[in-house]
Formats: sequence, structure tokens, C-alpha cells
Amino acid sequence: MGQRILVVDDEPDLLELVRVNLNQAGFEVDTAETGRQALERLRRAAPDLLILDLMLPDLSGTEVCRHVRADSSLAEIPIIMLTARADEVDRVVGLELGADDYVTKPFSPRELTLRVRAVLRRRQPASAGGLPVLERAALRLDPERHRCFVEQTEIELTAKEFALLHGLMLRPGRVMTREQLLDDVWGTDISVTTRTIDTHLKRLREKLGPASHLIETVRGIGYRFAE
Repeated sequence: MGQRILVVDDEPDLLELVRVNLNQAGFEVDTAETGRQALERLRRAAPDLLILDLMLPDLSGTEVCRHVRADSSLAEIPIIMLTARADEVDRVVGLELGADDYVTKPFSPRELTLRVRAVLRRRQPASAGGLPVLERAALRLDPERHRCFVEQTEIELTAKEFALLHGLMLRPGRVMTREQLLDDVWGTDISVTTRTIDTHLKRLREKLGPASHLIETVRGIGYRFAE
């Protein structure tokens, strides 16, 4: 059985189009037409990926995204935002809430399928014996188990915060520009502004508390992890 995808949109014709094409691509597809239906189905059985329309008749897509990222049992589900609104501010809000990608209507079914595969590929766990645990001062990051500790206390990070911290810790002392960090975490096909990086790193530092000083700002360039 293929990976399971939950598609949430209030347009029945679009739901059917997406369902048929993803089925043909080898995915198992479930659908929902409202935000509340989506949350019920997510809690009943978490999918491998969520495709979420921004404009829903009850809860907005951003509100559903907030609920998902706030629920520890659902927080790691990758999310693709699907919407007719192409304003940059909508893209930024969706991505800052933790969406992994953003597709604007109208779109081709092939494009959506490719983006689904790309997001799932980025979220695949490392092979056995792969990624090492990273430690620096009071900070410990376990990429294989997706866990972060500061002074032995586990810190809850979003997928994007974890990816940013992991990328910086892999390159201690090396300055990473905002553009490089965007490419590493969101991929070159995502159109977002560099302020997205600043927002995520601000929240990440707040969560890291006594270890926050390990992420250094290099004015006018970007960030680096302390050597």
C-alpha cells in the first residue's frame, strides 16, 4: 500500500481531480471538505502528508496548520498549502506556521504530484547508522530520533526549526547566508523572503534558552553556529 495523503479542499471537483491523480501515482488518498473534518481524520489516523487549502468554509487552512503543529502526535506531518491566493504575505504566513511547500491554483496535477514526492523525499528518515548525534555545550541534537535537548531537558521544535538548527550545527564556525539556509530547508523551488529565516531563528533561540548564544548573527550576511 502506498503512502497515505489527506487532501483538504471545499471544491469537490478539485478534490476528485487530485484524488484520481495521486491514486494513479501510487498514493492512498483520503479527503475532507472542511477544517474540522480534516482535524477529525488527522486525529483518527495520521497521514504521511497533508495537502491543505488555505480558504475553507469553517476553520482557515492556517488555523488547521496551527492545530497540527501544536499537537505533538501530528506535528511532524509534512504540509503542502494549496490556495488561489498568490500574495507573498500568504506564502510567508503559511510557511512560518510550518508548511513545507506552497502550491497556487490553478496548478497542474503533475506539478502537485512532483511536489508531493519532493516533500516526502525530504522527510524520509536517514538510513540505519546514518546521522550522528550532535553535541555542543549544553545542547544535544539527535537527528535520527528528531529530538533536541538543552541541559538534559527536551525542547519541542517544529520541523523547520529542527532543520535549521541541524544545518547550522553540521557546519560550526561557517557563516551561512539567509539564502543558503532557505535553500537547505525550504528548497530552491519555494518563493519566500529572507525574513522567514529571521523569524524562525528568533523563535528557535527563544526555545533554546541558555544555549541560544550558540547561534550567532553575522550582521549583513547571515548566521553561524559557534565553534
